[in-house]
Amino acid sequence: MVRQGLVLIAPGAKHMTLHRAGSRYTVHIVDGPHVSRHRPSVDVMFRSASQMAGRNAMGVILTGMGDDGARGLLEMREAGSHTVAQDEESSVVFGMPKEAIQRGAAAKVLPLSRVANEITTYARMAGGK
Repeated sequence: MVRQGLVLIAPGAKHMTLHRAGSRYTVHIVDGPHVSRHRPSVDVMFRSASQMAGRNAMGVILTGMGDDGARGLLEMREAGSHTVAQDEESSVVFGMPKEAIQRGAAAKVLPLSRVANEITTYARMAGGK
């Protein structure tokens, strides 16, 4: 079950998806083909978040190689989620954030030093909805 203060990380070779039952969210670990050459794939997780949580979700894409997550983050933004990408200056590898930014998936582009504050600010605002 998804709950405040809990961090969930997809295990290797499995996808992680978000599911909703009423007001409760759960995470499922599932098999499946590689997506964007990856398993787990950020696109799979973000896509499920867009479908299950929509405007109640926030997606953040950080430094990384390739384009995994760019399509899913765009789907989140289109579903009303708040979306953030790490800026080029603070990224070790600007591949994933760059792809998301170029596709219009990021509502905000921030340095890594400001991402945690953005998450906590959004969480406080979302808690008041």
